[in-house]
Amino acid sequence: MQNQIKLLPLSGNVEPAVRALGWEWAVEEACQNYVAREAVQLPEATADELLQAADTLYDLLVQSIPDPIPDALLRELSIPDVLWEAVRHSWNDERHWHLYGRFDLAQTPDGPKLLEFNADTATSLPETAVVQWASLVAAGLADEDRQANGLVEGLQEQLQQWLMLNEDLEPSLLLVHLPGSAEDATNCAVVMEAALTAGFTQVHICPVDDMQVATQGEERGVWAQTGPDEWQRFGFLFKLVPWELLAEEEPDLTRNLTDLLRSRDLIIANPAYSLLFQSKGMLAWLWRCFPHHPLLLETASTELVGHQVRKPVLGREGQDVAELGGADGPVLPEPGEYAAQPVIFQRFAELPHDEAGRLYQAGVFWAGQGCAIGFRREAGVITNLSEFVPHVLA
Repeated sequence: MQNQIKLLPLSGNVEPAVRALGWEWAVEEACQNYVAREAVQLPEATADELLQAADTLYDLLVQSIPDPIPDALLRELSIPDVLWEAVRHSWNDERHWHLYGRFDLAQTPDGPKLLEFNADTATSLPETAVVQWASLVAAGLADEDRQANGLVEGLQEQLQQWLMLNEDLEPSLLLVHLPGSAEDATNCAVVMEAALTAGFTQVHICPVDDMQVATQGEERGVWAQTGPDEWQRFGFLFKLVPWELLAEEEPDLTRNLTDLLRSRDLIIANPAYSLLFQSKGMLAWLWRCFPHHPLLLETASTELVGHQVRKPVLGREGQDVAELGGADGPVLPEPGEYAAQPVIFQRFAELPHDEAGRLYQAGVFWAGQGCAIGFRREAGVITNLSEFVPHVLA
């Protein structure tokens, strides 16, 4: 695999194309502003390799979890104590269905390598599922064989399976996100549209602060106000709120949700066990379980020798990630929200670049299987604010 990215300029205005496709709910100003007007020319064989890597990596993750899950592993992965019961309960009951996640992969001359797995609250759903397809429509290149983009269909199938596994619950779905985040609300909208197609009869999106939880009497369950003087109880909850954030900031709420899970008054996605996969500590655990696997980078909880990357165990959005041991010296970030966390050290992997020297990171969505690819690019460290780049199969 070459480490040089080839680009195809894209013409046309994406927003009218999105609206013409009937996807107004996926139009969000910030999303429009950072989607590139050119596409990665991705060889079909490379796309297949990336999608297969996601399938193989997910299988490795599942295989690596001991039965029963020991306390030592939960501590190593920095899982908050208040979540241990929910993690074990959801792992041991297949009705707690993992809907989707996003593998961030480095394309190297030796093949794709796992950088991390956004297993709990992966975003970039509208960019990947909708906007990058609309960019081909706007450029007159729309053809289902021109893009590896089955994310909407994958979500629909996963939601349908989740619904089927929990037929004892009302087919009503509440989708909650962090307050004040238009991006998160738009990501929830993608899941909501897929859920309606999958068979959910009632769906509602709101900030997590608007969700009410009752643990006593006939009102036991999760509720939200869906209209003037109108409240509804929901059997299914999709939360675009990190599990560890709930545990840290709302431990009583976390305990109440666990109680509702155990009594079958509620089912939550992504399930609590997705935090096992979300933790960067899992990268070191995988290396111990499958040393020198071709899809893995050497990772440990102690510093390696040579060029490496230091990551907070429960860090997100590229914050507090440092590059160490490189020829040009360390590349240290500004302190973010995760600087005080335990860290892991991962062998450095050079990302592919274009003629302008910009680096490209592949994001491969898994929804029951590898189903969609998108790219982020940046002159330096890739973060959640890096430019999203569509792709065209070559």
